[in-house]
Amino acid sequence: MQENNTINPVARHNARRYAVQAMYQWQIANTSISDIEHEFLNYHIDKKLDLAYFKELLHGVPKHAHELDQEMQPYLGRSLTEIDPVELAVLRIAIYELLKRPDVPYRVIINEALELTKKFGSVEGFKFVNSILDRVAKKTREQEIALARKR
Repeated sequence: MQENNTINPVARHNARRYAVQAMYQWQIANTSISDIEHEFLNYHIDKKLDLAYFKELLHGVPKHAHELDQEMQPYLGRSLTEIDPVELAVLRIAIYELLKRPDVPYRVIINEALELTKKFGSVEGFKFVNSILDRVAKKTREQEIALARKR
């Protein structure tokens, strides 16, 4: 498990992958974050992983869940309880990154979210996730998007 300052894309992807699974468990079973962390670190994680990033997502997403939900709510067209739990976990993680991790490019965040939705979510779920994240990114990463368009 990686816990240093270099960014390994595979290790970062695995951190997000396990974070989606952990957030799903938190949402469905209402298990405490400390119990989920213990379970994942001792029984589930078997790949190269950016441990610090996994822990940041694991603790940061629940801590800021209300704020994350408010960011996406105007674009949902339905209540949070009607969203597929996997898609909700992916959305919360990606929106957390959009808001709290300006060092991570928005395109990377959205691409990772789409890949994870395709892996764990419903067949067409990635379209919904893309639609929501595109709108949230336009609001939260306005300058970054404008600069990317100029290139």
